[in-house]
Amino acid sequence: MLIKKTAINTKNRSSIVEEGVEIAPIPVTEGESITIKYDGLLAKSGADKVYTHLGYGSSDSWKDIKDIPMKNTKGSWTCEALAEQDRLNFCFHDTANNWDNNNGHNWSITVHNGSLS
Repeated sequence: MLIKKTAINTKNRSSIVEEGVEIAPIPVTEGESITIKYDGLLAKSGADKVYTHLGYGSSDSWKDIKDIPMKNTKGSWTCEALAEQDRLNFCFHDTANNWDNNNGHNWSITVHNGSLS
């Protein structure tokens, strides 16, 4: 899991992945619905709509790519996604084709299978 800054809220099991990006619940488990919260560059620039661009697999070869519309709630944007496969990769874009892709690195989270072994 690539985490640059970590703040864990044990009540909601959420984690700030990096300034402006939060995932809940943590750890991310396969088959579980997760919430992605974004209040990064695009949100601060006044984007009218924001989308999570999401795919699975290795960080250099995404599969099952989709754009998920986010909802604006009190200055931040949120969406729900299903955790699948072993790695979740994502970044964000707006309707003007502006992207926040973590300086070309995107965000990448390990998806656990729920097994203790």
